Amino acid sequence: MRTCVVLLLASWPALSGAPATPTVKADPPIRCDSCDAWNRAQEPFRVFGNTYYVGVAGLSSVLIASDAGLILLDGGLPQSAPLIDANIRKLGFRVQDVRLILNSHAHFDHAGGIAALQRESGATVAASASGARAIRRGRLPADDPQYAGPRAGGFPAAKGVRTVADGETLRVADLAVTAHLTPGHTPGSTTWTWRSCDGPRCLDVVYADSLTAISAPGFRFTGDARHPGVEASFRRSITTIGELPCDILLTVHPGFTDLEGKLRRLHEQPGSNPFVDPQACRAYAADAARRLDERVASERKAVD
Repeated sequence: MRTCVVLLLASWPALSGAPATPTVKADPPIRCDSCDAWNRAQEPFRVFGNTYYVGVAGLSSVLIASDAGLILLDGGLPQSAPLIDANIRKLGFRVQDVRLILNSHAHFDHAGGIAALQRESGATVAASASGARAIRRGRLPADDPQYAGPRAGGFPAAKGVRTVADGETLRVADLAVTAHLTPGHTPGSTTWTWRSCDGPRCLDVVYADSLTAISAPGFRFTGDARHPGVEASFRRSITTIGELPCDILLTVHPGFTDLEGKLRRLHEQPGSNPFVDPQACRAYAADAARRLDERVASERKAVD
Protein backbone atom coordinates (compact mmCIF):
# COMPACT_ATOMS: atom_id res chain seq x y z
CA MET A 1 0.00 0.00 0.00
CA ARG A 2 1.40 3.39 -1.00
CA THR A 3 1.25 6.45 1.23
CA CYS A 4 1.51 10.01 0.00
CA VAL A 5 1.67 12.98 2.35
CA VAL A 6 -0.19 15.66 0.43
CA LEU A 7 0.19 18.37 3.03
CA LEU A 8 1.63 18.21 6.52
CA LEU A 9 0.22 21.17 8.39
CA ALA A 10 1.19 20.56 11.99
CA SER A 11 1.59 24.31 12.50
CA TRP A 12 -1.71 25.23 10.81
CA PRO A 13 -3.79 27.37 13.20
CA ALA A 14 -7.10 26.14 14.54
CA LEU A 15 -9.91 26.50 12.04
CA SER A 16 -11.42 29.95 12.34
CA GLY A 17 -15.09 30.87 12.46
CA ALA A 18 -17.14 30.54 9.29
CA PRO A 19 -17.85 33.71 7.29
CA ALA A 20 -21.40 35.01 7.39
CA THR A 21 -21.89 35.18 3.63
CA PRO A 22 -21.31 32.62 0.85
CA THR A 23 -17.85 32.67 -0.67
CA VAL A 24 -17.96 30.13 -3.52
CA LYS A 25 -18.91 31.45 -6.95
CA ALA A 26 -20.67 28.69 -8.86
CA ASP A 27 -20.05 27.85 -12.49
CA PRO A 28 -23.08 27.91 -14.84
CA PRO A 29 -25.61 25.27 -13.81
CA ILE A 30 -26.12 21.98 -15.59
CA ARG A 31 -29.70 21.07 -16.52
CA CYS A 32 -30.92 17.47 -16.44
CA ASP A 33 -34.13 15.62 -15.62
CA SER A 34 -33.00 14.83 -12.07
CA CYS A 35 -30.83 17.86 -11.32
CA ASP A 36 -33.40 19.95 -9.44
CA ALA A 37 -34.41 17.03 -7.23
CA TRP A 38 -30.80 16.04 -6.59
CA ASN A 39 -29.82 19.59 -5.73
CA ARG A 40 -32.43 20.26 -3.06
CA ALA A 41 -30.91 21.74 0.10
CA GLN A 42 -30.00 19.29 2.86
CA GLU A 43 -29.07 20.33 6.39
CA PRO A 44 -25.52 19.21 7.21
CA PHE A 45 -24.93 16.84 10.09
CA ARG A 46 -22.22 14.90 11.86
CA VAL A 47 -22.14 11.25 10.82
CA PHE A 48 -19.60 10.12 13.39
CA GLY A 49 -16.51 11.62 14.98
CA ASN A 50 -14.86 14.05 12.57
CA THR A 51 -16.94 12.91 9.56
CA TYR A 52 -19.77 15.17 8.37
CA TYR A 53 -22.35 15.12 5.58
CA VAL A 54 -22.29 18.47 3.73
CA GLY A 55 -23.90 17.48 0.44
CA VAL A 56 -27.28 18.18 -1.07
CA ALA A 57 -30.36 15.98 -0.83
CA GLY A 58 -29.52 13.68 -3.74
CA LEU A 59 -25.75 14.02 -4.14
CA SER A 60 -23.31 13.30 -1.36
CA SER A 61 -20.41 15.46 -0.29
CA VAL A 62 -18.53 14.44 2.83
CA LEU A 63 -16.22 16.51 5.03
CA ILE A 64 -13.46 15.08 7.23
CA ALA A 65 -12.20 17.65 9.71
CA SER A 66 -9.12 18.34 11.78
CA ASP A 67 -7.70 21.48 13.38
CA ALA A 68 -4.98 21.42 10.71
CA GLY A 69 -7.20 21.34 7.62
CA LEU A 70 -10.14 19.64 5.94
CA ILE A 71 -10.69 16.92 3.35
CA LEU A 72 -13.77 17.11 1.10
CA LEU A 73 -15.12 14.20 -0.94
CA ASP A 74 -17.05 15.11 -4.12
CA GLY A 75 -18.56 18.41 -5.24
CA GLY A 76 -21.98 17.56 -6.67
CA LEU A 77 -23.29 19.60 -9.61
CA PRO A 78 -21.85 23.02 -10.48
CA GLN A 79 -24.89 24.57 -8.80
CA SER A 80 -24.27 22.42 -5.69
CA ALA A 81 -21.02 24.22 -4.82
CA PRO A 82 -22.61 27.20 -2.99
CA LEU A 83 -24.88 24.84 -1.04
CA ILE A 84 -21.89 22.70 -0.03
CA ASP A 85 -20.06 25.87 0.97
CA ALA A 86 -23.06 26.98 3.06
CA ASN A 87 -23.24 23.58 4.77
CA ILE A 88 -19.54 23.66 5.60
CA ARG A 89 -20.03 27.12 7.14
CA LYS A 90 -23.09 25.99 9.11
CA LEU A 91 -20.89 23.43 10.82
CA GLY A 92 -18.39 26.14 11.80
CA PHE A 93 -15.75 25.33 9.18
CA ARG A 94 -14.54 27.19 6.08
CA VAL A 95 -14.15 25.97 2.53
CA GLN A 96 -10.88 27.96 2.48
CA ASP A 97 -9.48 25.39 4.93
CA VAL A 98 -10.13 22.46 2.59
CA ARG A 99 -6.71 21.13 1.61
CA LEU A 100 -7.73 18.08 -0.42
CA ILE A 101 -10.76 17.37 -2.62
CA LEU A 102 -11.28 13.70 -3.51
CA ASN A 103 -13.51 12.46 -6.32
CA SER A 104 -15.49 9.23 -6.56
CA HIS A 105 -16.09 9.39 -10.31
CA ALA A 106 -15.91 12.08 -12.96
CA HIS A 107 -19.55 12.57 -13.92
CA PHE A 108 -21.16 16.01 -13.91
CA ASP A 109 -23.25 15.21 -10.81
CA HIS A 110 -20.26 14.37 -8.60
CA ALA A 111 -17.40 16.35 -10.17
CA GLY A 112 -19.34 19.35 -11.51
CA GLY A 113 -18.84 21.49 -8.39
CA ILE A 114 -15.19 20.61 -7.84
CA ALA A 115 -13.77 23.40 -10.02
CA ALA A 116 -15.56 26.13 -8.04
CA LEU A 117 -14.69 24.60 -4.68
CA GLN A 118 -11.07 24.16 -5.78
CA ARG A 119 -10.81 27.79 -6.94
CA GLU A 120 -12.02 29.06 -3.57
CA SER A 121 -9.96 26.70 -1.42
CA GLY A 122 -6.81 26.24 -3.50
CA ALA A 123 -7.05 22.55 -2.57
CA THR A 124 -5.36 19.73 -4.42
CA VAL A 125 -7.88 17.56 -6.28
CA ALA A 126 -7.21 13.81 -6.33
CA ALA A 127 -8.79 11.10 -8.47
CA SER A 128 -7.95 7.88 -10.29
CA ALA A 129 -5.94 8.16 -13.50
CA SER A 130 -9.07 8.03 -15.68
CA GLY A 131 -10.96 10.35 -13.35
CA ALA A 132 -8.13 12.86 -13.16
CA ARG A 133 -7.93 13.09 -16.96
CA ALA A 134 -11.68 13.64 -17.17
CA ILE A 135 -11.67 16.34 -14.47
CA ARG A 136 -8.80 18.19 -16.15
CA ARG A 137 -10.71 18.13 -19.47
CA GLY A 138 -14.23 18.52 -18.11
CA ARG A 139 -15.63 15.69 -20.22
CA LEU A 140 -16.17 11.95 -20.17
CA PRO A 141 -13.61 9.56 -21.66
CA ALA A 142 -14.75 7.52 -24.64
CA ASP A 143 -14.61 4.28 -22.61
CA ASP A 144 -17.12 5.53 -20.02
CA PRO A 145 -20.34 3.47 -20.15
CA GLN A 146 -22.37 6.70 -20.31
CA TYR A 147 -20.26 8.33 -23.02
CA ALA A 148 -22.61 9.72 -25.66
CA GLY A 149 -20.24 11.80 -27.76
CA PRO A 150 -17.71 14.58 -27.10
CA ARG A 151 -20.37 17.22 -26.44
CA ALA A 152 -22.41 15.19 -23.94
CA GLY A 153 -21.88 14.97 -20.19
CA GLY A 154 -19.44 17.86 -19.91
CA PHE A 155 -18.75 19.77 -16.68
CA PRO A 156 -16.38 22.56 -15.52
CA ALA A 157 -12.76 21.48 -15.75
CA ALA A 158 -10.53 21.86 -12.69
CA LYS A 159 -6.83 22.56 -12.29
CA GLY A 160 -4.40 21.12 -9.78
CA VAL A 161 -5.61 17.54 -10.23
CA ARG A 162 -3.31 14.68 -9.26
CA THR A 163 -3.62 10.94 -9.84
CA VAL A 164 -3.93 8.31 -7.12
CA ALA A 165 -3.12 4.62 -7.35
CA ASP A 166 -5.06 1.70 -5.96
CA GLY A 167 -4.31 1.37 -2.23
CA GLU A 168 -2.64 4.77 -2.00
CA THR A 169 -3.19 6.75 1.21
CA LEU A 170 -3.40 10.53 1.10
CA ARG A 171 -2.84 12.63 4.20
CA VAL A 172 -3.65 16.08 5.49
CA ALA A 173 -1.93 16.40 8.86
CA ASP A 174 -3.33 13.49 10.92
CA LEU A 175 -6.17 12.70 8.49
CA ALA A 176 -5.53 9.65 6.28
CA VAL A 177 -7.82 8.51 3.44
CA THR A 178 -7.13 5.47 1.26
CA ALA A 179 -8.17 5.03 -2.38
CA HIS A 180 -9.61 1.75 -3.64
CA LEU A 181 -10.10 1.64 -7.41
CA THR A 182 -13.53 0.16 -8.10
CA PRO A 183 -14.13 0.51 -11.88
CA GLY A 184 -17.44 -0.47 -13.40
CA HIS A 185 -19.91 2.39 -13.15
CA THR A 186 -17.08 4.40 -14.74
CA PRO A 187 -13.58 3.28 -15.73
CA GLY A 188 -12.13 5.52 -13.00
CA SER A 189 -14.55 4.85 -10.16
CA THR A 190 -12.91 5.10 -6.74
CA THR A 191 -14.06 4.15 -3.25
CA TRP A 192 -12.43 5.94 -0.30
CA THR A 193 -11.92 4.71 3.27
CA TRP A 194 -10.72 6.20 6.54
CA ARG A 195 -10.92 5.81 10.32
CA SER A 196 -13.05 8.23 12.27
CA CYS A 197 -12.91 8.49 16.06
CA ASP A 198 -15.36 9.77 18.66
CA GLY A 199 -13.38 9.82 21.87
CA PRO A 200 -11.84 6.37 22.35
CA ARG A 201 -14.21 4.73 19.85
CA CYS A 202 -12.84 4.51 16.28
CA LEU A 203 -14.79 3.15 13.31
CA ASP A 204 -14.03 2.33 9.67
CA VAL A 205 -15.86 4.63 7.25
CA VAL A 206 -16.38 3.70 3.59
CA TYR A 207 -17.40 6.25 0.96
CA ALA A 208 -18.45 3.82 -1.76
CA ASP A 209 -18.78 4.76 -5.38
CA SER A 210 -21.82 3.80 -7.41
CA LEU A 211 -22.11 0.16 -8.44
CA THR A 212 -24.96 0.69 -10.89
CA ALA A 213 -24.63 -0.68 -14.42
CA ILE A 214 -26.06 2.33 -16.26
CA SER A 215 -24.97 3.16 -19.80
CA ALA A 216 -25.63 5.05 -22.98
CA PRO A 217 -27.39 3.06 -25.73
CA GLY A 218 -25.17 0.45 -27.34
CA PHE A 219 -22.76 -0.07 -24.44
CA ARG A 220 -22.44 -3.67 -23.26
CA PHE A 221 -21.06 -4.54 -19.81
CA THR A 222 -20.56 -8.06 -21.14
CA GLY A 223 -17.94 -6.46 -23.39
CA ASP A 224 -17.27 -5.95 -27.06
CA ALA A 225 -14.26 -5.12 -29.22
CA ARG A 226 -14.14 -1.56 -27.86
CA HIS A 227 -14.77 -2.41 -24.19
CA PRO A 228 -13.38 -5.86 -23.32
CA GLY A 229 -13.35 -7.15 -19.76
CA VAL A 230 -15.81 -4.67 -18.26
CA GLU A 231 -17.97 -7.27 -16.53
CA ALA A 232 -15.01 -8.98 -14.87
CA SER A 233 -13.55 -5.74 -13.52
CA PHE A 234 -17.00 -4.64 -12.32
CA ARG A 235 -17.42 -7.91 -10.40
CA ARG A 236 -13.99 -7.47 -8.80
CA SER A 237 -15.02 -3.99 -7.69
CA ILE A 238 -18.21 -5.30 -6.12
CA THR A 239 -16.19 -7.92 -4.25
CA THR A 240 -13.70 -5.27 -3.10
CA ILE A 241 -16.39 -3.09 -1.54
CA GLY A 242 -18.10 -6.05 0.07
CA GLU A 243 -14.87 -7.12 1.77
CA LEU A 244 -13.71 -3.72 3.07
CA PRO A 245 -13.55 -3.08 6.83
CA CYS A 246 -16.82 -1.19 7.10
CA ASP A 247 -18.63 0.12 10.17
CA ILE A 248 -20.24 3.06 8.38
CA LEU A 249 -21.19 3.12 4.70
CA LEU A 250 -21.76 6.38 2.85
CA THR A 251 -22.56 6.36 -0.86
CA VAL A 252 -22.29 8.91 -3.65
CA HIS A 253 -26.07 9.08 -3.98
CA PRO A 254 -27.40 9.12 -0.40
CA GLY A 255 -30.59 7.38 -1.48
CA PHE A 256 -28.55 4.23 -2.16
CA THR A 257 -28.29 3.77 1.61
CA ASP A 258 -31.55 5.43 2.73
CA LEU A 259 -30.21 8.71 4.09
CA GLU A 260 -33.71 10.06 4.78
CA GLY A 261 -34.70 6.97 6.75
CA LYS A 262 -31.53 7.04 8.82
CA LEU A 263 -31.97 10.73 9.64
CA ARG A 264 -35.55 10.06 10.68
CA ARG A 265 -34.42 7.25 12.99
CA LEU A 266 -31.64 9.45 14.31
CA HIS A 267 -34.23 12.01 15.45
CA GLU A 268 -36.72 9.42 16.70
CA GLN A 269 -34.14 7.49 18.71
CA PRO A 270 -31.81 9.97 20.45
CA GLY A 271 -28.52 8.41 21.42
CA SER A 272 -28.57 5.84 18.61
CA ASN A 273 -26.61 6.09 15.37
CA PRO A 274 -28.30 4.27 12.48
CA PHE A 275 -25.31 5.04 10.25
CA VAL A 276 -23.29 2.44 12.18
CA ASP A 277 -23.93 -0.89 10.44
CA PRO A 278 -21.07 -3.39 10.05
CA GLN A 279 -23.10 -5.33 7.45
CA ALA A 280 -23.81 -2.34 5.21
CA CYS A 281 -20.96 -2.85 2.72
CA ARG A 282 -21.79 -6.53 2.28
CA ALA A 283 -25.44 -5.71 1.68
CA TYR A 284 -24.55 -2.94 -0.77
CA ALA A 285 -22.27 -5.29 -2.71
CA ALA A 286 -24.81 -8.12 -2.73
CA ASP A 287 -27.49 -5.85 -4.16
CA ALA A 288 -25.05 -4.57 -6.79
CA ALA A 289 -24.14 -8.13 -7.80
CA ARG A 290 -27.81 -8.99 -8.22
CA ARG A 291 -28.44 -5.94 -10.39
CA LEU A 292 -25.35 -6.60 -12.51
CA ASP A 293 -26.56 -10.17 -13.01
CA GLU A 294 -29.86 -8.79 -14.30
CA ARG A 295 -28.09 -6.40 -16.67
CA VAL A 296 -25.78 -9.12 -17.99
CA ALA A 297 -28.72 -11.48 -18.50
CA SER A 298 -30.62 -8.83 -20.46
CA GLU A 299 -27.58 -8.14 -22.68
CA ARG A 300 -27.08 -11.81 -23.44
CA LYS A 301 -30.77 -12.30 -24.15
CA ALA A 302 -30.66 -9.40 -26.60
CA VAL A 303 -27.96 -11.07 -28.72
CA ASP A 304 -29.43 -14.62 -28.62
